[in-house]
Amino acid sequence: QVRLVESGGGLVQAGGSLRLSCAASGINFKIHRMNWYRRGPGNQRDFVASIESNGGTNYDDSVMGRFTISRNNPRNMVHLQMNSLNPEDTGVYFCNTRYKGNDYWGQGTQVTVSS
Repeated sequence: QVRLVESGGGLVQAGGSLRLSCAASGINFKIHRMNWYRRGPGNQRDFVASIESNGGTNYDDSVMGRFTISRNNPRNMVHLQMNSLNPEDTGVYFCNTRYKGNDYWGQGTQVTVSS
């Protein structure tokens, strides 16, 4: 059974930082691409960042240079370091992976950035 559990969200002032974590189980973690998505006021999940099994990364333009995604394969963890946060970064952040053709999501962690 695939399970993704996010943590690390909270309330932060503009310009501040947060580090999100996602613990994965039920998959051979090291071979899977891991993704972070964000659900904002529009109620749709928008891509934020991804990290491949070989460590290659990809970011949405809106977070490039401010966010860093990383993974710890021995611990089956993926992290999202978020710096220089602004109110537009507010939303629920979800960890995601695809396994045997199905998308799996965590429950999400709320990030609120005050101006």
